[in-house]
Amino acid sequence: MKNDLSQLLDRGTADVTVRKNLEKKLASGKKLRVKFGIDPTGSDLHLGHAVPLFKLKQFQDAGHQVVLLFGGFTATIGDPTGKDSSRPALTLEQTKENERNYLAQAGKILDIENVELVNNRDWFEDMKPQDFIRLMAQFTVPQMMERDMFQERLKRGGTVHCHELLYPMLQGYDSVPIRADVEIGGTDQLFNLLTARPLQMAHDQAPQNVVTVPLIEGLDGVQKMSKSLGNYVGISDEANEMFGKLMSIPDVLMLKYFELLTTEDLEKMKDFIAKNPRNAKVYLAKTLVKFFHDAAAAEAAEADFVTKFVKKEIPDEMPEFKVSGEIGVLDLLSQITKFATSNSEARRLIEGGGVSLDGEKIIDPKAVLQFKGGEVLKVGKRKFAKLKV
Repeated sequence: MKNDLSQLLDRGTADVTVRKNLEKKLASGKKLRVKFGIDPTGSDLHLGHAVPLFKLKQFQDAGHQVVLLFGGFTATIGDPTGKDSSRPALTLEQTKENERNYLAQAGKILDIENVELVNNRDWFEDMKPQDFIRLMAQFTVPQMMERDMFQERLKRGGTVHCHELLYPMLQGYDSVPIRADVEIGGTDQLFNLLTARPLQMAHDQAPQNVVTVPLIEGLDGVQKMSKSLGNYVGISDEANEMFGKLMSIPDVLMLKYFELLTTEDLEKMKDFIAKNPRNAKVYLAKTLVKFFHDAAAAEAAEADFVTKFVKKEIPDEMPEFKVSGEIGVLDLLSQITKFATSNSEARRLIEGGGVSLDGEKIIDPKAVLQFKGGEVLKVGKRKFAKLKV
């Protein structure tokens, strides 16, 4: 049970509301209803969207009931997710089309056949004006204005509209008809997720626990993954494109990607990255391509990447050097290949971005490299070497 709890509540999570209470629920063996809400404002999912879906998969694999809520009603009034302005409302037909596309892509991660699908159109469209007023009476204006994005917008001279103050209450109310035990969401949704708790208690329900997951940085390593920023990896990307994009992420992101998007042992991956970041990145890219496509596609994508990018500037003839299966990069440059006259020069070459192995830059002078044989070392623009074990 301890390992199961660790996977559910520790790995890839940012925060768990009233953790001890949730631990008791999980230990009881009760099949929990785990909610995840999506406003169908778009249909193209990327790895940032996949993070909460992978957390849902963990709960689903543990035997709990995943409830996928589409905000067919709330999407038509506009989600105030944007910091600088409110998000535009969508038509009913747009939301339905997005829902269909979302399900097809989410099915790459979740067992959709065993997911309970609900839509908040089913209860909100039947509510009367006085029902919405009673809902609003559960909260105060100062409570709603505590939301960070509203504060930031006002500081920038922007405006907060009345319907945006209502939005978190509507999202919170969704948990009442669903009778949610747990809700999953990104850290940017924490305010909305917590509004469900007082509403559930007002309807004589036990308040849901909230499990938030981190937001994931995109290919630039700085900004949150976003299609509008162009720093995303789409879960429906063709295999070669997905592999190539993943090979471009900064090394510092690899462990986070392993944690949030795979089931790999993190201690082993941490050691792998430290010893051979290039091979670790290849392993990450192949793991994700295999998950979203298949093993054959992952192998073919790696071969395509090597052909297009690694061998692009490699001369037909180059000196060959024998190496052991593992060697420090400074020794490789100064002792084995003698492409550097000293460890100090080797360090300067690395820190200047002039050293790469099979097309992947080496940025850590302390890196210990592992070899299978056949790797190509490039130093500067003209020095190449083939390494044999």
